[in-house]
Amino acid sequence: MELPCWCVLLLSCLQSLSAHSDFFTSIGQMTDLLYTEKDLVTSLKDYIKAEESKLERVKTWADKLDSLTAAATQDPEGFLGHPVNAFKLMKRLNTEWGDLESLVLSDTTDGFISNLTIQRQYFPTDEDQTGAAKALLRLQDTYKLDANTISTGNLPGVKHKSAMTVEDCYELGKIAYTDIDYYHTELWMAQALKQLDQGEESTIDKVTVLDYLSYAIYQQGEIERALEYTKRLLELDPEHQRAKGNLKYFQFQLEKQEKTVEETAEKEKTQEKKEKTEKKKKATKKAEFSLIPERKKYEMLCRGEGIKMTPRRQSRLFCRYYDNNHNPNYVLAPVKQQDEWDRPYIVRFLDIISDKEMERIKQLAKPRLRRATVHDPQTGKLTTAQYRVSKSAWLTGYEDPMIERINQRIEDLTGLEMDTAEELQVANYGVGGQYEPHFDFGRKDEPDAFKELGTGNRIATWLFYMSDVSAGGATVFPDVGASVGPQKGTAVFWYNLFANGEGDYSTRHAACPVLVGNKWVSNKWIHERGQEWRRPCALNETE
Repeated sequence: MELPCWCVLLLSCLQSLSAHSDFFTSIGQMTDLLYTEKDLVTSLKDYIKAEESKLERVKTWADKLDSLTAAATQDPEGFLGHPVNAFKLMKRLNTEWGDLESLVLSDTTDGFISNLTIQRQYFPTDEDQTGAAKALLRLQDTYKLDANTISTGNLPGVKHKSAMTVEDCYELGKIAYTDIDYYHTELWMAQALKQLDQGEESTIDKVTVLDYLSYAIYQQGEIERALEYTKRLLELDPEHQRAKGNLKYFQFQLEKQEKTVEETAEKEKTQEKKEKTEKKKKATKKAEFSLIPERKKYEMLCRGEGIKMTPRRQSRLFCRYYDNNHNPNYVLAPVKQQDEWDRPYIVRFLDIISDKEMERIKQLAKPRLRRATVHDPQTGKLTTAQYRVSKSAWLTGYEDPMIERINQRIEDLTGLEMDTAEELQVANYGVGGQYEPHFDFGRKDEPDAFKELGTGNRIATWLFYMSDVSAGGATVFPDVGASVGPQKGTAVFWYNLFANGEGDYSTRHAACPVLVGNKWVSNKWIHERGQEWRRPCALNETE
């Protein structure tokens, strides 16, 4: 038995869905999807032209026969008394109507459907759509953006403003709801409702939105507000069964809550008075930055808040022309170096990599980009993680002379051996791309972190910034309140270990989510082995 054409097509589409995933983790690879979509639009327009041409031919045929049959039916016998008319009637009904039937039944979709089937293997999956949605929610939290700001597209540094429809807002709310994230469900269902109230046309109705919204608010313990939205829902659809049940339940819970509040009101008032008195006695100082949870510190630094660089410390940071103790390659053409931070000591090299080199690195890396992984301290193996949203690729010196020259440049400027360093890692961040706080070096509770390399711990990190970012994307150090912004063509360098080999815990750092733009970086992790004479231990074992 042969399968219908549409069934074969559906099967081919379903099989290809799993071919690619994680598009949302790399803006660089997502750009290919734009060209895929452009090709599909061209194919779709060709299909529309073919359909319009077919319909025009059918219309011409219909108009001709309309005038002919109108005249013929006024005097049928007289009309058919003409032998030519009789012949042409036989010919039309026997041949020409059959030709018309073939024309109407002709399939002009073949080209478009074939192209769609081929391109479908490159389409994002449900995982990509969910990942992109969660990235928007992450950006909303990190940069304290309200739903309306995101929906209207009023983000800082945007070149291509894009507004969200009711359907878009509803979809975000639904994804949050599926994730049992009622806080974001409320924000985005409320935004969808707001746009519907403003008169936006949509296939999503207010009843559906109110159903989600009232339940999300109830789950957050705000029964009174949930009741208000349920009443509004019932005004629109009095027979909504779930809302009718919720109305009774919310009313019962509210009455129960009010009784409990009345019973404990006096006790709470007394307790509040005591607490207020105690607070007045104590000095009401703002919480010290060091006492804020790391997640909050990280988000604050990403927003440019809480940076602990004082004017006095700033005055001790300098810029200079640097040749690393008269390195022969830089004596006549020293590089520009500036201090970014004092403890830990972080320096930035300016104009250290050319546009040509950056484009070549991207060109080499792009086909190899894979979801970035992290070391699992439990298993010691590499695995993907939600806190690292990017794609990366590794480039070796022997596959392109330019990579070897860059490795040599890092060696010349740091004075460290590159033979034991890891290969150049290239990373491209995706929608809301980030890497939450982490250490580059292996801690004492991870003795096997780099055992397979046999080159010791990561002594230092060199990080190239290969693109400017319109908003977000800074490298921050939460423990010390440091923030280093991405600047195309520059590189930052810091030591992860002290000279005695102990880890410098102040180097714990993170890559902030990219709010607007496309962030490309490449880094070199330099290891201990081979540095014995290049960075010897100090006389004091504590240094």
